[in-house]
Amino acid sequence: QLYLVQSGGGSVQTGGSLTLSCAYSGRTYSAFCMAWSRQSPGTEREVVAVIYGEEDGGESWFSASVKGRFAVSRDNSKKTGFLQMSNLTADDSAMYYCSMGFRNADCKTYWGQGTQVTVSS
Repeated sequence: QLYLVQSGGGSVQTGGSLTLSCAYSGRTYSAFCMAWSRQSPGTEREVVAVIYGEEDGGESWFSASVKGRFAVSRDNSKKTGFLQMSNLTADDSAMYYCSMGFRNADCKTYWGQGTQVTVSS
């Protein structure tokens, strides 16, 4: 079992930056990847960023909507992953979730509780 606890959400103005954290505890594997998804009311949850496990070289992937503005990192010694968001717009307002798992499970076996990000002008 793996437990994920998120922090770092909040309100920010357009063009601002915000960093989300995802602390994990329990049984994990170096091959686990971490995905960041978001969901706003009336829309489906979408994956916006992934950081892969050691077996995949720790590579990252970003959706077209956030590429160039978001970054992901992971500190395995602190068992925490980060989603660094910059140049935020109103379209980035959503509930953000982190998840972890094996790549063949789309990194979605275990989920954090979600944290709200609101971007206003």
